[in-house]
Amino acid sequence: MREFDFDGSTREYSKKNAYWLGKASQIAYDPPTQARSALEAWGFTTFESFDSRETQAFIAGNDNLLVLAFRGTEGNIRDWMTDLDIGLVGGPGGMVHEGFLTALSAVWRDIWRFISQQRNRRALWVTGHSLGAALATLAVAKLRLEKDEPVNGLYTFGQPRTGDREFAKNFDADFEAQTFRYVNNNDIVPRVPFRAMSYSHVGTFRYFDSDGDQRDDISWWDKVVDRMEGRIEDLLKPGTDNLKDHARAHYVASLERSVSE
Repeated sequence: MREFDFDGSTREYSKKNAYWLGKASQIAYDPPTQARSALEAWGFTTFESFDSRETQAFIAGNDNLLVLAFRGTEGNIRDWMTDLDIGLVGGPGGMVHEGFLTALSAVWRDIWRFISQQRNRRALWVTGHSLGAALATLAVAKLRLEKDEPVNGLYTFGQPRTGDREFAKNFDADFEAQTFRYVNNNDIVPRVPFRAMSYSHVGTFRYFDSDGDQRDDISWWDKVVDRMEGRIEDLLKPGTDNLKDHARAHYVASLERSVSE
């Protein structure tokens, strides 16, 4: 296992930090006792879990930093993409996905109480995968745009669109330089809800190609070609490519490969 070597004080992009936050977003799926044990191996002495109305998250850290990680969903991806209310409602900085805001609201009061009372000047990092990525983005929007609370960085993995163009504009004006949104090849989740429904992405785009290589400067056309290659390579394999590419294990494996280069 890698030794935890996170740069908690930076506000710049870091592949090393992306790897550890990807691991944290994966640990968020574990039961609290298992998550606590995994994070203690990182030298974390602070741990608090939040669980209300099917929304789960944790805050963990050491004397210098805190990581807030939101859990995604273990259920069928198609189910939560269609079952959650996808209407837009007023939120921090603009109109946001009603289902995502409702899910965050279930744990927000306890999260904010912890941060406001126990942060003690520690650096704060936020992460999540899938639905957890949307909740992480809304949490940062509330921290930055409503509470004016310092946040060092937001790293998300397989994130659905979370708010409208006004939300994206206001969020990015404040925090784009410290927000990094990873997409793995044909992952379907970052393509919903649709732009035609007025939804828009936030942050700085990071991309893993069909070979698992990070290609941040990939052109629109090369991305189309790469996604087609990913589908062709997957034709004879079980499962659906655009759902398999959403798996958190694929993100973590590519993050580890990237940081090892």
